[in-house]
Amino acid sequence: FMSTHENTVQTIYQILHAMPEIGFQEFKTAAYLAEELKAAGFSVKTGFGGTGIVGSYDSGQPGPVIMLRADMDALAHTVHGEEKCIHSCGHDAHSAMVLTAGKVLKETGIPCGQLKLLFQPAEEKLTGALNTIADGALEGVDMVFGIHLRPEQEARINQATPALYHGASYIAEAKIEGLTAHGARPHLGVNAIDAAAAVVQAVNGIRINPVVPCTVKTTKFQAGGATLNAIPDLAELAFDLRAQRNDVMDELIGKLTRAVESAAAGFGAKGTVTIKGGVPAAEYSEEMIAVAREAIQSVLGPTGLLDPIVTPGGEDFHFFVKKYPAIKAGYIGLGCDLKPGLHHPAMSYNLDALPKGVKILVEVVNRALRKYAG
Repeated sequence: FMSTHENTVQTIYQILHAMPEIGFQEFKTAAYLAEELKAAGFSVKTGFGGTGIVGSYDSGQPGPVIMLRADMDALAHTVHGEEKCIHSCGHDAHSAMVLTAGKVLKETGIPCGQLKLLFQPAEEKLTGALNTIADGALEGVDMVFGIHLRPEQEARINQATPALYHGASYIAEAKIEGLTAHGARPHLGVNAIDAAAAVVQAVNGIRINPVVPCTVKTTKFQAGGATLNAIPDLAELAFDLRAQRNDVMDELIGKLTRAVESAAAGFGAKGTVTIKGGVPAAEYSEEMIAVAREAIQSVLGPTGLLDPIVTPGGEDFHFFVKKYPAIKAGYIGLGCDLKPGLHHPAMSYNLDALPKGVKILVEVVNRALRKYAG
């Protein structure tokens, strides 16, 4: 394994790293991955969510369908005044590891069932997973695994977690509608700024059980206009909401909505809340976490196995389970001495982690399918 496929994953990584493309524009990336899959003997379907690809390999033996998912998109950065597209979140590494693991499993064979590889567009836009779901990429899948590089604060080289628990993350927008009037006669109007200021204070007063990490922050406040001697009749706010569990996020959205509506009403204004999008929190199968734990331990040894990691970051991978509750999901966080951090244009990490990630994914597939093959 190590001699051949260590070189394979590094080569694929270098090729992908050199052609970063932003979400829904991963045309060269998708074309390259599709060709590699076909050359490896996978049956390939394209166009999922735009640029997404699914490669399938059937063992010929009855059994479940297991999917490995990798994201493909890079990020846009402004570096020294110049717009650049950079793979600053490791999606090139994820695609390289999943493709290489697929090649290994195709060569060695799987115990039963089917292996599918999903290369998903636009994770950074948090809509790529939904678009691939809408195009049927997850139809018939029984188990799905993701993998993501971790910053050095969470995991070092030769370490991995069997469960990376992302939080739910949503953006809400609020409109506060008052009534305009002359500045000399404020009693005839309803000042949207006064109402919106009360809304911010009411939102800051939201309380949720502190056992579960969650936050809501005002991230936009726009009001008033060119006429400075008139009572403003409109204010627009935005809020960033985070929660480690989906039920807590539901509670947070409910309390935010009530806070906006009631605080605005106290001033005679009308407050309305619109959820503009986001991602659900991680929900994993204990069975898949156990499989990942065994796989990591077999590759990295007992010292390489970390406890589950909780992160407030979001991931659109978790729409898979939200849309298909019967799917058993797992998600591995791979240590690689990554610094200074994800989404930093100068992000770098130890590429020796990639072959280890490949071996873990190969172990995950074989162990998960063996449990079903008996």
